[in-house]
This record gives sequence, structure tokens and C-alpha cells, in this order.
Amino acid sequence: MGIDDSSECSGRLPDEAATRALGAALALAIAPGMSIRLQGDLGAGKTTLTRALLAECGYAGKVKSPTYTLVESYSLPAMTVHHFDLYRFADPQEWDDSGFSDYFAPDTLCLIEWPDKAGTLLPAADIELRLEVEGEGRCYHIKALTETGLACLKRLSTQAVGNC
Repeated sequence: MGIDDSSECSGRLPDEAATRALGAALALAIAPGMSIRLQGDLGAGKTTLTRALLAECGYAGKVKSPTYTLVESYSLPAMTVHHFDLYRFADPQEWDDSGFSDYFAPDTLCLIEWPDKAGTLLPAADIELRLEVEGEGRCYHIKALTETGLACLKRLSTQAVGNC
């Protein structure tokens, strides 16, 4: 698939409120069936962004980091969101052994932290979102990997987020 230069965007997040705003804006751009890989070091803001996305989607409960449970699932009216954290995987084969591939469906959104820990076993992603610590804030880079991801990125760009 040939995706053009509009398949990427980036920007600066000066504080936690800006990270939450990006998560909320992303919530308005996503669609059921998508898979988003969340990249970034510990403390980069991946779970903060996920909490804001879920809140914007209408989830009012507590959003825990799935570091120890590996996945937390949230039932919403439009879809179920599965938030994975693969940080503790020691071997990519753990992905297949877990049965997590069954969580990817047309009526779900899958957010995967530390996707590299599953190697090549993960289903294809629509979006890769990288967060990096930059001084007191963060910077982000979003890349669409599929046509679905590109459509999401275009919807996100209409919300005037960073350099999208």
C-alpha cells in the first residue's frame, strides 16, 4: 500500500494536560477494529494517553496500567477497548501462548504498549504512536500504517492537533 506524506504527524506536549488532550482527540478519530501500537520508554505517557482516550469514549471507571495483568479490557457502547502492556514478556512466544490474538476483532480497539516484546507475532497495526520525554514535556510522532490508520490520522488532523 502506498501511503503519502500525510501518513505522519508529530508535535510537542508541554505537560500532562497536553498528553491528555491528545488522547481525547485521538478518541474522536478512532474506529472499531483498529490496532494502535504505543511506543515509548517507561514514564513517556502511554497510559496517561490511554486514560484520556477512554474517558473521552465515555468510560468513567478507574483505568489501571496493565503492567501486571498484561491486558485490561473496557466495554464501551461503540466497542470494547483492550489495553495491552507487554513489558514483562520475556519471549515473543508468550503472545501466542496467551491467546491475545483472539482479542483483535471488528468491534474492538486494541492499544498495545511495548509491542516489540511480541516480535512479529502481533497482528498488523493501523497506527504507531511514539511518545518521548523531551525536557519537562513530551513529543509525539504518529504514523499511519494502513488505509484505516490514514483515515484516522486525517480525522485527527481536522482537530488541529500539533503538526497533524
